[in-house]
Amino acid sequence: MKFLFDLFPLIAFFLTYQVLNVLPDWRDALAPWFGDGIAPDRVPILAATAVTIGATALQIVWLKVRRKPVDKTLWVTFFLVTLLGGATIFFHDPRFIQWKPTAVYWFMALALWIARLSGRNLMELTLRHHVQLPPRKWRSLSDAWSGFFLFLGALNWWVASHFSEAVWVQFKLFGTLGLTLLFVVGQALWLHRHALPDPSANAPNATGSRQGEES
Repeated sequence: MKFLFDLFPLIAFFLTYQVLNVLPDWRDALAPWFGDGIAPDRVPILAATAVTIGATALQIVWLKVRRKPVDKTLWVTFFLVTLLGGATIFFHDPRFIQWKPTAVYWFMALALWIARLSGRNLMELTLRHHVQLPPRKWRSLSDAWSGFFLFLGALNWWVASHFSEAVWVQFKLFGTLGLTLLFVVGQALWLHRHALPDPSANAPNATGSRQGEES
């Protein structure tokens, strides 16, 4: 459920862009909302950007209404999508919203790196209740995610700079999602290989053994 919640703005962006490209009447009807004389082919990216801003804001409202904490990454994403998305809508220039994923990925890489320098490992803080690793492996895990976010940010910038807007939209959903899923699977296998045994796992057996001895 959380996976779909996190993907909500991305899916909303993709669907809006695709629908307006196959329904020119809707696209033309929305054109005046973005200014006089705007080229019809600019409408899908502008409308998709506006929908993404609204969807991200809706995520925050939903969490607030349910009295759940809003992750810092979501606040940063909302700030960046509002800033860069607003610039795309105001200047009718898709490059700003195309830079947004790179800005988000590089922010996450920087956050992991700064935390490591300050003696805190964000990956350990997130996963330590689910898996036990030696300190050196926690550092390796954090560095792997930092490198992956740097790679995704650079790849997004490269695709946006060298391919058409339509190709970038496809990459934004399927490319980044596919690469992330592959990386997560690889990390899960790595964690399974290097995880330490859970000390509490044997506690019930030990207790049961003592009870058997006493009886």
